Amino acid sequence: MQVNTEPTSLTGAAGLPGGVQPNGPAGRRPAASSDADKAAALRRMKLLALSLLIVMAVIFVVAFALQKYYPWLEYVRAAAEGGMVGALADWFAVTALFKYPMGIKIPHTAIIPRRKDQIGASLGDFVETNFLSEQVVQEKLASADIARKAGAWLSSPGGPDRVAKEGAAVIRGAFKVLNDDDVQAVIEAMVRKHLLTPPWGPPVGRLAERVFDDGHHHALVDLLVDRAVDWVRDNQETVNRLVTDRSPTWVPSFVDGLVGDKVYVEILKFTRAVQSDPQHQVRLSIDKYLKELAQDLQHDPVMIARAEGIKAQVLGDPEVRELASRTWDTIKTALLTAVDDPHSELTIKFKAAVHDFGTRLVVDPELAGKVNAWIGDAAAYLVKTYRSDIAGVITDTVARWDAEETSQKIELQVGKDLQFIRINGTVVGALAGLAIFTVATLLFG
Repeated sequence: MQVNTEPTSLTGAAGLPGGVQPNGPAGRRPAASSDADKAAALRRMKLLALSLLIVMAVIFVVAFALQKYYPWLEYVRAAAEGGMVGALADWFAVTALFKYPMGIKIPHTAIIPRRKDQIGASLGDFVETNFLSEQVVQEKLASADIARKAGAWLSSPGGPDRVAKEGAAVIRGAFKVLNDDDVQAVIEAMVRKHLLTPPWGPPVGRLAERVFDDGHHHALVDLLVDRAVDWVRDNQETVNRLVTDRSPTWVPSFVDGLVGDKVYVEILKFTRAVQSDPQHQVRLSIDKYLKELAQDLQHDPVMIARAEGIKAQVLGDPEVRELASRTWDTIKTALLTAVDDPHSELTIKFKAAVHDFGTRLVVDPELAGKVNAWIGDAAAYLVKTYRSDIAGVITDTVARWDAEETSQKIELQVGKDLQFIRINGTVVGALAGLAIFTVATLLFG
């Protein structure tokens, strides 16, 4: 650090009046007000240290010139001499950290500019080892009891409203960012992958087999039989007309009427018998047919192929695209409508769920412990996985600075305290010089 008699100059970090404006890769940047305050304080401390050195020099000159007339001034000269030596030595030590003293490239000086990258790497390693450790992070999070604090906020009067408001903003923002065509393409791809690509026959057959084995289809059979009985009962004329239409033309009409009535009565008796008898042969035949159909859907290649053909007819390309479009439009419209209405059922239930969860975090120690453990484990995993990358930010940032900028930044932060070294060196040097001269005079004078 070069001795300078100009009070407005600032060696190293404060080379410009009013603050530090380092020349980095991106050019000059205006100093923040805090940096300007630090630069001003650093200038004052440098001026004070320099003033002490000048005072010691003046005292030394006066004492040296007058000591032959006033012998006691030898002690003053010795103290001033020691003070100058101490001040210059500590000035050299402090300056050697940030630059070459007086521009002379003395070995082991300008330590920070020359070893900038090593300092950045060491600082990154220090942070990674001592701060970004799993144990440190988990202990800090455990002492913070984040779950209970979050629960207290979530259960407060404004907590659920704030969460719902921010959640609505996120949903609206997401819908603005998402492209409808892209989302529909994703839905269509998922439908094809999970619905169309797998064969339908075997899974449908397995599902049907469980349904038929448990007898859940009997309610549907009962419904169909009941509707059949109702239809036959209410459509005697239709039955008679069918008989007449299929009767030979030479048969008299009254015979057609008798036959039609007889057929109607028999059909009605038959359907009512099926309706009233759970073990009727028709019902048993239906059960047998359905179970065989379930087996064929699983194992018969012909039936499986027919099921695939039905699937292709029902869900062809146009139908799939339309399904994806309708699905996305429905989801999007429903969510936007719900989040825009503070009184919608979705918003009300969401707020209630948030409030309930927050209350449980406060009153349920077991749940709060689990949440805290999850947070700690997640943070520990992130630290364990990415701590080198996080610490690497420090190393990379320092590496991008040029040597002068790094020296300026560091001196701006610690330079004021380092000037106390110069001041202390001046005082201690003066005391040491006085003590040494006094002892030497007493012993050898």
